[in-house]
Amino acid sequence: MYENHQIAFGTASFGDQNSTNSYCQDDIKEAQLALETVIELNINYIDTADIYGKGRSENIIGELIKNQKKLRDQIVLQSKCGIKFSEENQNLYYDTSKDHIICAVEQSLSRMNTDRLDFLLLHRPDPLMDPEEVSKAFEQLHFQGKVLHFGVSNFTPNQIKILKKFLTVPIVVNQIQFSLLHTVLLDAGIEGFHETINPHGAQGTLEYCKINNIRIQAWSPLKRGVLTGNNMIQDDLIFDSQLNKTKMVLYKTSKQYNTSPEALLIAWILKHPYKILPILGSTDPETLKACAAAREINLLREDWFNLYRVARNKDFP
Repeated sequence: MYENHQIAFGTASFGDQNSTNSYCQDDIKEAQLALETVIELNINYIDTADIYGKGRSENIIGELIKNQKKLRDQIVLQSKCGIKFSEENQNLYYDTSKDHIICAVEQSLSRMNTDRLDFLLLHRPDPLMDPEEVSKAFEQLHFQGKVLHFGVSNFTPNQIKILKKFLTVPIVVNQIQFSLLHTVLLDAGIEGFHETINPHGAQGTLEYCKINNIRIQAWSPLKRGVLTGNNMIQDDLIFDSQLNKTKMVLYKTSKQYNTSPEALLIAWILKHPYKILPILGSTDPETLKACAAAREINLLREDWFNLYRVARNKDFP
């Protein structure tokens, strides 16, 4: 089921720079160039969400599909729902009720000028989630042919288990944060019983998903360019010092492989045997091309561990 995809393209930044609730021709041109670039690079798994840009991301995708009749059949289209935005108080909250899931999908299909989603993910765990309601929504959408496959995002093993208990359709995706700078799902396995590093309840997420044929998708694989550009995560001298150490090793290793730091960061994820699918968030053609080159890199085990070691700022037991 699309297992041959090694890299996906995320559209969270489509129209995201626009402070209004609309989008302009420049937004469409930027998105079109990015989409044309990834398709030329044989990357056609497209990820979006109804909350991205308050719907602008899906609207822009819809404009591209409307203007290019063959585009829809060239791509695998994935969206997410379950996060709502209150215009009244500018706050986010969650809604995984049956009515909202069905309504959200209908709106996504309308915005994107398509009759189906290849994948629909619940965007965040909802403390008020009723798994029986979710099951009814998924069953209806699947029966109507509006959603072909289902998944979740940012879910722990137990949150997936309770959902699966009531579903009649399989969960095949869990989209989580995973990168060289976000390795908490690996760290607890390294430390064993000596130290608990995972977020509460998340321990064993990678293993659980592998056992249950749920493919992991990695969001923010470049961590917003903090290792490859001038962006910084936080104003913290200790953190910045460690970040610089990691950046130095990353750049040194990338030169050894005659590639870019971006490619090496993606190759580090692709090295994992569970076939984790990194979702690229940039719209810059050159960055996209650099990341795509990761598929040609045979990262040696020792180099993989050297990068992991410096990023975690701690040797292995």
